[in-house]
Amino acid sequence: MKPKAMEEGQGCSEPETNCMEIETNADSIDCSMIFHAINDVSGFLLYMHQQIPSVLQDITLEFEKWCKEYSKLETDLAQIQGTAAFRRKHASEMREIKYGIKRFDKLMHTISDFQTALKLMISEVPNFQVAILVLGATPLRPRDVYEFSFPNHHSASVVTSPDFAKTRAAEVLAKKVIRGLISKGVGSASYPGISKLFLLVKAPSSLNLPLHFVPKRDFRYSKKVVPFIVRCKCRTQACKQMDANHLELHTESSTESTANELIWFQCRHVIKGLAFNKPTEE
Repeated sequence: MKPKAMEEGQGCSEPETNCMEIETNADSIDCSMIFHAINDVSGFLLYMHQQIPSVLQDITLEFEKWCKEYSKLETDLAQIQGTAAFRRKHASEMREIKYGIKRFDKLMHTISDFQTALKLMISEVPNFQVAILVLGATPLRPRDVYEFSFPNHHSASVVTSPDFAKTRAAEVLAKKVIRGLISKGVGSASYPGISKLFLLVKAPSSLNLPLHFVPKRDFRYSKKVVPFIVRCKCRTQACKQMDANHLELHTESSTESTANELIWFQCRHVIKGLAFNKPTEE
């Protein structure tokens, strides 16, 4: 089913063109679906806004290939018995591969840390529901803001070892979100120079992941920027009942301590775009 713009009364007060609702056939939205939706869209936004030279999956495969090749060349160099000219050629190949590794090394490590932080956040927050991706120099003065909500993710308790493997349901949801963003023209405007991608998540104020997230209780971005809102939900009757039960539980527990107050947390791992030669238009 194609993504549809949110109708009035569905929790979206922004202009219709900046709101989108994505439905999934799954009975609930699990940890894997949330992780891969946010992670895949992050790579999509970096590529569409010309912050990386190719899609993230291709860069990852290329980087892994370079690392394996360099390791093999290092081993071979120690065993080479050929002429000096042959050894120089071998060393030249190593330098070329090392340059490619160095160019993408910081990006790949930051993305790995970003993914680890996101998984930990989803694991620590049973009712993880809202995340924001910000493109720009700082979160306070962004170029673009993408807000994602998952109202059908209601876990009774923290899962000991959540499974983040990319299931069929997770893959389908991520693709639907990306197709929906493309249909709305996301990425049609490129940015001059290097930009940054920030992740912010709403979580209980008692959350303690200091190596990955810092609290931003009073976070507000410029009112001049209209956020693009994506709401991922289930279309099944079971999910509708789950929503009703969750709302009732939330109403009954409205007098809980401020330790469960939801505030913004900013991920420490900020993905910075790469400088590369963009093709010029003829």
